[in-house]
Amino acid sequence: MTTPPMVGPLGEVTCVRGETFVVSDPNGDILRGGDHGVYVRDTRFLDRLELLVDGLPPRPLTATDTGPSSATFHAYVPVAGAGPDPTVVVERRRVVDGCLHEEIHLRNHGRTDLEVEVGLRLGSDLAYIFDVRHDREIDPVPAEHRDGGLAFVRADGVDQVTVTVDPVAHRRDTDTLYVACQLPAGQRTRVCLDVVATDVYGTVSPPRRCVALPVPVAAPATPWHRPSWSVRCSDRRFTRLVERSVEDLHALRMVDPEAPDDAFCAAGSPWYLTLFGRDSLWTALMSLPFDLTLADGTLRTLARRQGTRHDLGTEEAPGKILHEIRRGSLTHRGDLPPNYYGTIDATPLFVVLAHEAWRCGLGDDRLRPLLPHVEAALGWLCSDGDSDADGFLEYRKLQARGLDNQGWKDSHDGVQFADGTLATPPIALAEVQAYAYDAARRGAELLRHFGRPGASGWDRWADDLADRFRASFWIEDHHGRYPAIALDGEKRAVDGPASNMGHLVASGLVDGTEAALIGAQLGHQRLASGWGLRTLASDSAGFNPLGYHTGSVWPHDTAIAVWGLAVRHQQDVATGLLRGLVEVAPGFSSRLPELFGGFARDEAPAPVPYPASCRPQAWAAAGALLLLRACLGLHADLPGGRVRIDPLWPPPFRSLEVTDLPIGDARLSVRIDRDRGVDAEVVDGDLALEVSEVPR
Repeated sequence: MTTPPMVGPLGEVTCVRGETFVVSDPNGDILRGGDHGVYVRDTRFLDRLELLVDGLPPRPLTATDTGPSSATFHAYVPVAGAGPDPTVVVERRRVVDGCLHEEIHLRNHGRTDLEVEVGLRLGSDLAYIFDVRHDREIDPVPAEHRDGGLAFVRADGVDQVTVTVDPVAHRRDTDTLYVACQLPAGQRTRVCLDVVATDVYGTVSPPRRCVALPVPVAAPATPWHRPSWSVRCSDRRFTRLVERSVEDLHALRMVDPEAPDDAFCAAGSPWYLTLFGRDSLWTALMSLPFDLTLADGTLRTLARRQGTRHDLGTEEAPGKILHEIRRGSLTHRGDLPPNYYGTIDATPLFVVLAHEAWRCGLGDDRLRPLLPHVEAALGWLCSDGDSDADGFLEYRKLQARGLDNQGWKDSHDGVQFADGTLATPPIALAEVQAYAYDAARRGAELLRHFGRPGASGWDRWADDLADRFRASFWIEDHHGRYPAIALDGEKRAVDGPASNMGHLVASGLVDGTEAALIGAQLGHQRLASGWGLRTLASDSAGFNPLGYHTGSVWPHDTAIAVWGLAVRHQQDVATGLLRGLVEVAPGFSSRLPELFGGFARDEAPAPVPYPASCRPQAWAAAGALLLLRACLGLHADLPGGRVRIDPLWPPPFRSLEVTDLPIGDARLSVRIDRDRGVDAEVVDGDLALEVSEVPR
């Protein structure tokens, strides 16, 4: 079956692999004037790549997804006197692996021999990625003739890109390579294009692929291998959402240059194709237990970069986990330092991930070297993380060059009162207190298991935090009680319901009664759009359905709430939110975006895209795995030798099956059926299996 075209909401096609991605029109062309381009390590190396045949663009037919890092485009060339049926078909095969490789196949289905000239019009501005995002005008770089192709070189000579073709161009002008092609009747020919980029870190080039015809195009150099486990759902939309999300997580995988065996996920394409502490941690956490290696690699990559000193310029502090890293020759021009630590939530999430990975099968031998980093992160919670010693984690940027807001809603207006007034720092976010509570509890368990001191102290700290939170954060409006999004610098509760409260439910910071109150708020139409959770309630003064953090829907945010509600057996709200995301997915070709519009379903019959949303985006993709885990109610405790299945019931789907999921040395298969109940089996391992009773 042909997969849907990999076309974004604004008519863009994205291919991504590691630190390289390409954004183009649905016809395959990279056009000037927007965010199209060939990007490597935060630099746009090409901002134009247009295909011409006899001086004109071919007429597009289809764009087809052939994998996360590849696509195929079909078009045709009108031939004078050939009649209404297209006779010259153009197939453009794109592979992003290393840098960019394309093969342009032309086939003559007519009865007359033809000769055509293939042109490739090229351009580069060597722009920094955030200059592109903010629409800053960048002068184009003049082309140079080099090695039979065209090259674009920055004045300092560091960043450069070379484009060559095979067969070699028979002529070149200022910005175009031309290849003469013979097209005998009934035959085809091919032109290959390779893009090689060089920056301060070295040269990135695609593997050589052109071979003599008629051998078809080779597969990508790093082929896509499906995981050993499989999912099958009676609702095909959910099956495809999970499958596409796993593919995208593979495409976004990067490796630590200091330890190439350690993989993590870049945050998202196009703007955040790099290591982000919070995003990478949440992605790895939501991917458990389906991908243990990702959690392992993410922990080690971040541990190597854990803060060891105080630095006002980068906001580094001992024990602190970084926010983001930027690479490339122009990172000094960014709004943030290349290595930036301005995040309040990555550090407790590091501890949470370490513990959850351990429970999902990360062995003692793998976790033990991380314990000093876990202890350092815990130490940060009650030292630099609590700058005014009031018992809450809060943030305030330390220099002008930094983020005003340092939780996941890190836009300038991401934390605001119901009347639209922006909260002033230092700001203590509700969900960060939940992460800290969870980290303290989990950290205490790790310390006990490994015979390290301090476990009882962290349990007491968590108890005290819960009491403080209950006294300071809970407020009430005409819809009932709920936790404020934050405390501002004057310790005032920032009113107005926001989706952040959904992150509290599974953490243990709130009790069962409080979790039910949160569930009622999350299920109300002012937060639940019908497609997912709005980031800000629709009756808040600052609500904007297309506001980045002020009314839009973020799939990962909704998935976290679904997981918490499922854990607390609030099936109705959990199922409603889950099904909303499943129904949204086909509108985005089963690739959930970073965010989309928070319009109600009676306002918009289809989901409304957010213009600059990342697709693919790591924690949006991983959110689909967390939805799957919520349906299964899968709780692993490998150190305790058991696994528990406590499914969302009644189930959101008529049937759902996961087969051969690796859990430690064992494999787990689960089938949930509305009529037959739950069947689960553990094979090839010594794990006790617990399955909750469900009505039959």
